[in-house]
Amino acid sequence: MWLNFFIVVVLVLLSGTFAGLTLALFSLQLTTLERKVRLGDEQALKVYRIRQKGNLLLCTLLLGNVASYTVMAVFLGSITSGVVAGFTATALIFMFGEILPQAVFPRYALQIGARLSGLVWLFLVVLYPIAFPVAWLLDRLLGKEPPVLWSKAELREIIRYHKAAGEDIIDQDEERILLGALSFSELQVKDILIPAKEVYALDGRTTLDVSALEQIRQKGFSRIPVLNASSTRVVGILYAKDLIGLSPGHSLKVEGLCSRKNLVLVKGDTRLDDLFNLLVSRKMHMALVVGENEDFEGIATMEDIMEEILSTELEDIKA
Repeated sequence: MWLNFFIVVVLVLLSGTFAGLTLALFSLQLTTLERKVRLGDEQALKVYRIRQKGNLLLCTLLLGNVASYTVMAVFLGSITSGVVAGFTATALIFMFGEILPQAVFPRYALQIGARLSGLVWLFLVVLYPIAFPVAWLLDRLLGKEPPVLWSKAELREIIRYHKAAGEDIIDQDEERILLGALSFSELQVKDILIPAKEVYALDGRTTLDVSALEQIRQKGFSRIPVLNASSTRVVGILYAKDLIGLSPGHSLKVEGLCSRKNLVLVKGDTRLDDLFNLLVSRKMHMALVVGENEDFEGIATMEDIMEEILSTELEDIKA
């Protein structure tokens, strides 16, 4: 009798282990484990190797759980009467076979999964002849387990959650920068452009005399848009560095010194990430924004883009 009782206890613990492992291991997504493995987590590596088995692992754990319950009922029946055995089995399974394992195992899924990985491998081998056909059928019907992917909105919520957790995982500055980086590609040039009426620009016909050179010096910009006579079309960009050494007694006009090399002209509906890549590839700091008829609408600078990424106002840089 005592031997049967001991066997029942072992079977209850075994069924609880199967139930807890099922919930714990399948609460760990493969993509999460892959990321931890790449970061050198040894526990994740142990769990990942068995978690990769997918449907075979699921069938093995469920088969072991059901088998434990069935055999336990047989031994309980040999210890006590049918009614008492039924109540006893229900109580044992409810408390030690389901409630406790499913409450504890998921909380420490990675640690428990790693510690019991050897036991899981043992049952994978022992129950393979029975579990494999069912797992093979599930693989054919359902295919591979899909990866878990997060949208930008979900990633933003994950970042905010980690910041709010107060465990110094992500500090305030990192949160601001990460959220800005995730959001800036959703914006368009028109969301950050400096309107034409606020831009210091020069008429291409302006003579670079003493007065004009002094005005340019006082404005302090290193790049100045050059427009046509009606101030509606872009002629080029005047670089302040090209004025170094220029004698004030000449009659050179702005359009004769401005440059169109690598000129970046964009529409207002251009996405900020596209503008960022364009400025980097052209090695330019500023883009000129034009409308459908190529009318000048304003400028957008690398500084404006960085303000969106960093989610903070940068000190004005003369551009």
